Amino acid sequence: MASTFGNCSVLSSVVLPIMCICLTQWLLVFPVAKTIPNGFSVDLIHRDSPLSPLYNPLETPFDRFYNAYNRSISRINRFGPSYSKAVWSDIMASGGEYFMNISIGTPPVLVLGIADTGSDLTWVQCKPCEECYLQKPPLFDPMKSSTYKSVQCGSDPCNALDSSDRVCDQEQNTCKYSYSYGDRSFTRGNVALEKFTIGAANSTRIDSPVSFPNLVFGCGHKNGGTFDNVGSGIIGLGGGPLSLVKQLSKSIHGKFSYCLQAPDSAAKSSKLIFGTATDSNSVSTSTPLVDRDPSTYYYVTLEAISVGDKKLAYGSGSASSATGEGNIIIDSGTTLTFLESEFYNSLESALEEAIKAKRVSDPKGLLSPCFEADKDMDLPVITFHFSGADVKLQPWNTFAQVQDHMVCFTIVPSNDIAIFGNLSQMDFLVSYDLEERSVSFTPTDCTKNP
Repeated sequence: MASTFGNCSVLSSVVLPIMCICLTQWLLVFPVAKTIPNGFSVDLIHRDSPLSPLYNPLETPFDRFYNAYNRSISRINRFGPSYSKAVWSDIMASGGEYFMNISIGTPPVLVLGIADTGSDLTWVQCKPCEECYLQKPPLFDPMKSSTYKSVQCGSDPCNALDSSDRVCDQEQNTCKYSYSYGDRSFTRGNVALEKFTIGAANSTRIDSPVSFPNLVFGCGHKNGGTFDNVGSGIIGLGGGPLSLVKQLSKSIHGKFSYCLQAPDSAAKSSKLIFGTATDSNSVSTSTPLVDRDPSTYYYVTLEAISVGDKKLAYGSGSASSATGEGNIIIDSGTTLTFLESEFYNSLESALEEAIKAKRVSDPKGLLSPCFEADKDMDLPVITFHFSGADVKLQPWNTFAQVQDHMVCFTIVPSNDIAIFGNLSQMDFLVSYDLEERSVSFTPTDCTKNP
């Protein structure tokens, strides 16, 4: 195990397989020896996919949808209320919708983590464990890795943590992190540097996985609560300085994308792409990312929603968070889409006008409106009018079959925060450009993988 890592002052003029980390206005800069011209990809495994270690063949599609509904409600409760910073700390403990594999250390240890655009610091359970939740894969042992380095108190990676989330071990001069979640789950451990290996062979991008030395992560020695036992932790894909995508920003030119498909799509995985995605023949539409606190989340501005040809201004006459720039978060970890409750009433009325079918009640009392379904049912295209971008959602993005002859709307009201969830993002290549501060949507058949 290597020695501790402190503040960096100068960059070597010689290219070495080492990266130095400097903090300038809360931006961590990672000089690397090479950039990746065409990017690299990794599989995203939906928790309900037959490829997932959590897959339960005894569950019906209806069971899986209602479970996803409950996870969405749990997740949004950790976002609010009213953008409270105390509750916004790395939001999701239990659940998570997508898993991804990475390898950590030398020799590399395979880690299955929750891929989360609502979290920054990547962390995994580590030996020795003072207190750990049960996990099926082996724990990462930093003592067996020749590339592991602990981080000193007062160093740039340590200071990049929120002051409420970092602790200094004065005896060893070691930076520690501490996250608590709304359901009393928690993770605590050392902030460290380690070699990450990411990606899979792809003839259109790279020939082999790519390794990055000295990435900041959390080595959790005390973790507990409602975490799934198949995973080892969380892989942070948020917008804050310690997230994986921000640390790799120079290598991937500040770009990453994902293409999400329905979890039962012929047992195929979705894709997460670091760097430039393959060109598509479809037309992209782009909207600015809005800078807001906390920087973890990807904020955009929703101006209106159309049901068919009927356009409804979003937040009109509302004194809530629906008005103003950055009024909705794009989040791959929430299944449902949530909209401001006052506006939702108008949207529900427009749906009733557009859908010529009998309105019925969800037997579980969770979703509304619901309609009696038949083979001739005509559901409207719903367009989200973001600032500078019109995103047309097909019925599979906005409705779900919850019984044999019933479909329900999968956009629901919220009193605190609006979220553009992953059902609404399916069959789009969603591309983030953190340098240009924009996100684009390209209609794509994600079963074919971009």
